[in-house]
Formats: sequence, structure tokens, C-alpha cells
Amino acid sequence: MHGLRASHSPTCIALACSGGLDSMVLLRLAHAWCREQGVKLVALHVHHGLSPNADAWMAHVERAAAELGIACDHRRVTVPNDGSGIEAAARKLRYAALGEMSRVHGASLLLTAHHLDDQAETVLLQLLRGSGPAGLSGMDADNHAPSLLGDDTLVMARPLLSQSRAALEATARERGLDWVEDESNLDPRYTRNMLRHQVMPALAEHFPGFQARVARGAAHVAAAQRMLDELAAQDLAVCLDGDAVDLGRLGQLSADRIDNLLRHLFTVRGLAMPSTAWLSQMVAQLFSAREDAQLKVTHPGCVIRRHRGKLYLTPRLADLAGMRDPDDAGVLDKFGQDFRWQGEASIAFPDYGGTLHFEPAEQGFDADWLRSQLLTIDFRKGGERLKPAANRPTRGLKAHYQALGVPAWERERLPVVSQALDLLFAAGIGMDCRHFGAPGSELIALRWVPDPA
Repeated sequence: MHGLRASHSPTCIALACSGGLDSMVLLRLAHAWCREQGVKLVALHVHHGLSPNADAWMAHVERAAAELGIACDHRRVTVPNDGSGIEAAARKLRYAALGEMSRVHGASLLLTAHHLDDQAETVLLQLLRGSGPAGLSGMDADNHAPSLLGDDTLVMARPLLSQSRAALEATARERGLDWVEDESNLDPRYTRNMLRHQVMPALAEHFPGFQARVARGAAHVAAAQRMLDELAAQDLAVCLDGDAVDLGRLGQLSADRIDNLLRHLFTVRGLAMPSTAWLSQMVAQLFSAREDAQLKVTHPGCVIRRHRGKLYLTPRLADLAGMRDPDDAGVLDKFGQDFRWQGEASIAFPDYGGTLHFEPAEQGFDADWLRSQLLTIDFRKGGERLKPAANRPTRGLKAHYQALGVPAWERERLPVVSQALDLLFAAGIGMDCRHFGAPGSELIALRWVPDPA
């Protein structure tokens, strides 16, 4: 079948079938190809429940599949009216259902019936929305879409992308195919329908065959986007320092290359693409804020921070139950969790976001003494001091964290362990040596392991 690469080598192909013209033509073509190649084909239908005819559409797909001897599966979804838009919500649920059904049937390839007119509509819509090269590239002939399908191995292919709707309709009539019509496709309140029924006919009148030229332009833009992606990957490799981006190196690039690199970074980290205005504001803050400023820019999927000349994309974490404002002296006595160690290898403290481990060591607290103490875990209140070794000075926790390069946003989630007024241990720094037991006795070291983010 035209559009399928031999490299896909699927043993089972899934086909998204709405019952409309495009998918019914694709169903016949795919059936013929799969029968010739000895590949299993399964038709998948998503019942959105938005139309009074939805049951009839599903029955139509099931009958068509049965006539061809093709397996058929369906899922019913409920589209919420949450203000995000019916089209967008239905699309998200539809692809999630298609991905789930593809996995159930062991399909490694999912076919959709997008065609040349759909490609032209998509590019025009993206142009009207002010999209950049990625949006103006249109739809790929095949690609992975894990955020939509919930699977990073499933390939989604569009074998009809080079064929016009008029050609598909001619094929359908020639073969005597029946199809259903979705009445919502005539509703001008939907942006795509307005474009399809009002704008595109006018374009076709004055620019016959414009769809192919728009698609060709999109292919050129896609090639340019691939080069931009290659450049961004090269720039990121130069600027990356561990998980962080070195702002000194980033600042040596042009403004356009900075934006290109950051968009690429959001993509490879699986984050939603920010708007041009948001990205511009974020870059301005990165390079203009005071060096000692605790820069924090929020994004729906992460928090952007700056620390010691580096850019970090950190996860958005909910506050822990044990957290509170260390400057609010009136609440200090209300926090902290008392506990006793009774020889366990570890004790989990979910309110403090991790597990405290107790391990035999050459240096540490006397085990008998530790068992006899009432201990308290808490987040630091301010003013705590710790001496990590006999040959190192006693300093405040903030100074220790700064010397160790622990960023401020990590410090606020690192607890301390005390006995009465004596600090014994600070996560991220270590134990206070002034309370170590004598050599030769059973000694215990404390170690903090945060819960996975």
C-alpha cells in the first residue's frame, strides 16, 4: 500500500475507522494490501457520544469490517465540556483510545486516513494561528506520537496524505463503497469547518490545485525545521553541563539560536512548547536578574530556575506535609515528628519526602545511645549549625549548602534530625561529628534517600 515503508515490517496493523469517506477507502486499500502481505488488520472505532448518530456510525464500521473478515474493536469515550474546546478534548481522548486498542491487539502500526486536503487545512490553520516552522510543517507521513497515543513504540502512518479528497471520493464511488457523514463537519462554529467550506473553496476557485502546492510548501518548511533541530541539538550539546544549561555559553549565541535551543530543550524533555511571548520573557529574566536573585519561572510542566550561572528545568513538586515558613516563629512548636530508632535498617517519613537509613559505619553515633534517644525529624528552622568532621569548622547549614553547591530549591526539601536541641544530621550535608560514639563500639551512620519525584 502506498505510503507504508518496508522498514515498518508490522505483523499487525490497526486502522482508525470513523466510517466516513476517507477511512472507508483506507479500510478497503489496507485490507487488500494486508491480505496480499499476510499481515493481520484490525479496524478501530472511537464512539464519542457527541452525535445522535454515533451508534449508527459504529454499527456501520462493524458491518464493513465483518464483510471483509476484519477484526473490529471500539471504545466509548466521554468528552468533557471543561472549557478546553470540544474538538481538542475529543481529539485527545480519541488518540488515547486508539493507542490503547492498538496495544491490546499487538499492533505496531496505526493507520489514519488523513489526506491532501486535511494537510492543506492543517497548514493554513497553523499559519492563521501564527505558528512557527514546526506547526507549518504540517503532518508527517509517519511519526511517533507518545503524548497522544500513550506509547513511544507505536508508529502512526498516513498513507493517503498525498491523495486529494476528490480522488478518494472517485475511488469510493467506483468501488461502490458506502460511508457515513458526520453532521458536525458542516457546523461553521468549528474553525476547521469554516476554513473547509468557506475559505478553501474560494482558494480552489482562484488557485486550482492549491492543496498540493501548500503541501509542497509544508514539506520545504519541514526540511528547514529538521535543520533547525540539528542546529539546536549541536548548540545544546555545547551548552549542556550535566542536566543544566550553562548560561555563559548560551549567552554567546544569537537571540534566534537561543530561542531555537530552548524550544528544542523543552521538546526533548517532553514539555509543552511555550508561547513566543512567554519564552521571550523567560530569556530576559535569565540574563537580566541579579546574580543573587532566586529566579523562578513557572511552566505548566516544570519550574525554570537559575543557580550559579546555570539554567535548570526542575519538576513541579507539591509541598510536603512537614513544610512550613521558617520565618513564622509562632508555628515552630507545631511541626516536627518525634520518633525512636529501634534498630530498623530504615524508617520512611512520607511527610518529609523520603526515607532515613541507619547503616553500620566506622564513624557515627553509638548504637545504644541512639536507641535511647527521642529523636525529631523536621525541616530546618534557621540558625542550625553543624560540624561535619573534626578538621572542619562548625558552620550554619546555609553556608554548608552553599559550599556544596546545593541549590536553594533543593535545600527546602532536605530535613534535619535532632536530639532535643542538638542537631545530629542534615540531609545533603551529613552528621555532626560532635556526637559521634567512641571507636570500637557499634556505630551507626544516617543517610537520607528522597522519594522519587
